[in-house]
Amino acid sequence: MKTVTAKPDSWLHQQNEAVVEPERRIIDPHHHLWRKRFGQDYLLPELWRDTDSGHCIEQTVFIECHAFYDKGATPERRSLGETTVIADLVRSSHDSGNTPVGGMVINVDLRLGNDREQLLDLIHAHQEIAGQWIKGVRFAGAHDPTPDNLVIQLQADPDLYHQPGFQKGVRLLGELGLTYDTWHYHHQMADFISLARAVPDTILVLDHFGTPLGIGAYRSQRQQIFHRWQQDIAKLAEYDNVYLKLGGLAMPDNGFDWHHQDAPADASQLILEQGKYYLHAIEYFGPQRCMFESNFPVDRLSISYRSLWNGYKRLVADFSNADKDALFYGTAANVYRLSAID
Repeated sequence: MKTVTAKPDSWLHQQNEAVVEPERRIIDPHHHLWRKRFGQDYLLPELWRDTDSGHCIEQTVFIECHAFYDKGATPERRSLGETTVIADLVRSSHDSGNTPVGGMVINVDLRLGNDREQLLDLIHAHQEIAGQWIKGVRFAGAHDPTPDNLVIQLQADPDLYHQPGFQKGVRLLGELGLTYDTWHYHHQMADFISLARAVPDTILVLDHFGTPLGIGAYRSQRQQIFHRWQQDIAKLAEYDNVYLKLGGLAMPDNGFDWHHQDAPADASQLILEQGKYYLHAIEYFGPQRCMFESNFPVDRLSISYRSLWNGYKRLVADFSNADKDALFYGTAANVYRLSAID
């Protein structure tokens, strides 16, 4: 297992770009909250330090991250601990005058789908805690045969997307009006396409482009992986129940190694090294099925919040205003059923 420790804020502050289009409204649909990962806390004060750095972040969506679990509960109920803590933080964010967290994507073991009543009871237990803040479930599919090379070592069942019980669980989310978020690695795209075909009535949200890996054995294969990924994205776009989150490429496991630089990446470096991923995804899915994400604080290991969103804005500078609004705000508001904040 590779370990990474976040650098001090002084490292991030070496990049102090002027904010591009500071008036453009943004929903950040993907961030985490936790204690002492990568050597640092990331709770509401840390989130607001980033969301208040110059861009017009109107609200955010918390994504489950195995934080605050109730270790004394049975395995399937441990994530209720995270939901309890985050629900309190969501309420606090709306009372604070700072950027509110507008929704939560929680963790529920969807493999329980063979027992519909058990899974329903579990989802209802989360909803009793957090109510309408819950917008969806993420039970991620990421699995790699060489996990020791990775910084983030989530290891799902290798056949997760094909399991009948799991597919029933994902279908149940659609019945309940909830989304299914996931993230996985580039070599799992065919399996995810099969899932998209099997659950047409559930909205699926693929995080982080499907994570094209770039470390370990994959480091020397970046161009081959990119070409394969391009083809997979084109095939995946045929399923209109699938939406993409555009971001997460600054994670260490993607292999761009910005976290090793003397100074963090800036907007220009993001466009130069990663822009082709963003533009290809938007070409096939269209702005109405894509949403920019921060994936903070994981991507904060490599780039500041201001530079990240500057990069996104510069990347699509020539797009129409309607398309920009979809990418930065509208798609996220639609998928996660977010009301405007007064």
